[in-house]
Amino acid sequence: MIRPLSRTALVLDIVGAFVLFALTVPVSLAFYAPGNLSPIVSDAVGIGILFLAGTLQCGAVAVGRLAPGISLVVAWAGAIAQMAAGLGPLPINLAILGVLYATAAWGSTKVFWAGLGSAFVGGVLASVQIFFVNGLAPAGSIVSSIATITLVAVMSILALGAPWLGGFGWRMVLRWRATREAQTLAEAATAEEQERVRIARDMHDIVAHSLAVIIAQSDGARYAAASDPAIATEALGTVSQTARAALSDVRMLLTQLRHRQGDGPQPTIADLDQLFQQVQQAGLEPRVTVDPTPPGEPPAAVQLAVYRIMQEALTNAIRHGAGGVVDVRLSWLADRVEIEVRNAVTDADARPSGGGGHGIVGMRERAQLIGGTLCAEREGVDFVVRGRLPIGSPAEGATGGEE
Repeated sequence: MIRPLSRTALVLDIVGAFVLFALTVPVSLAFYAPGNLSPIVSDAVGIGILFLAGTLQCGAVAVGRLAPGISLVVAWAGAIAQMAAGLGPLPINLAILGVLYATAAWGSTKVFWAGLGSAFVGGVLASVQIFFVNGLAPAGSIVSSIATITLVAVMSILALGAPWLGGFGWRMVLRWRATREAQTLAEAATAEEQERVRIARDMHDIVAHSLAVIIAQSDGARYAAASDPAIATEALGTVSQTARAALSDVRMLLTQLRHRQGDGPQPTIADLDQLFQQVQQAGLEPRVTVDPTPPGEPPAAVQLAVYRIMQEALTNAIRHGAGGVVDVRLSWLADRVEIEVRNAVTDADARPSGGGGHGIVGMRERAQLIGGTLCAEREGVDFVVRGRLPIGSPAEGATGGEE
């Protein structure tokens, strides 16, 4: 019944209604010559009812935006009092136009349609009031009289319906604004969620791999310290180097988050050799096959995806591998690059086929972001990661199918 409205808007509505009352009531009093104000009541009663009707109708304008339904009821009360006293259309009735506008612009669904019905009924009643109560029935034949009454009724309905249509147009504008704001908020929420996913994926790729290498090297250094201190020293050097590289990557990621205008340097396929060396230092022997080799310079997005997928697959091999060897195959074809990382796992490895934790999800997301596909599943005693990434647009890569 009552809408939220700022105090400033309410004060402006009340002041506007008071100004409307001050302008239209004196004009309405002067609209008819003395003695002809109403054919039903005396001039004194007519003046009193005119003031009452003007107060109700202008008061309805004052609360039009605050409570459109109440405004419509109050306006009808003033109009009924006016018609019951035999008063024809008066300048105070301009307030009704504002009320009808308010019902269409800000009213609930019921009030919205009630305003439209009021415009129709009010137009008919106005024509009846003019011709049958105020004694202005048209002269002539019955057909011409009916035509005249009908024409006046239609014109009255159109006059009352025009502000309602204006309010309906403003209602559509408000609805469009609300829809646009909701869409903007949804897009912002989606962008934030995508950013959180990207941050989580990058943090996982950087930190998880580095920690896996550090853990493997630390364990090796602890076991080798008793028999060969030199090996322990070499392992600790690798730990230090890996930790520094991880710290550098994390700092770069934080810089990207703080300054969104640049992505900064990202790993490329040229960094794969260093990645393979880290895996080898962690105690896992990578057997790498690149056939065919890249035909030129692949897109940066493809190089980054290949590096991150390879990084996560090798990290999983360090964590869960059983044979000490991991087979890596890269096939750089004309339209795509195919990746396969295969390593033996123990029977106690509980990773589900094709599923897994954040790492497998992250690999799959990286492939999908550039239009590729990826599957990670157990095949007998091996765990295999296969990916197919398009070298071109995502649409071109999507036509390549899925393994």
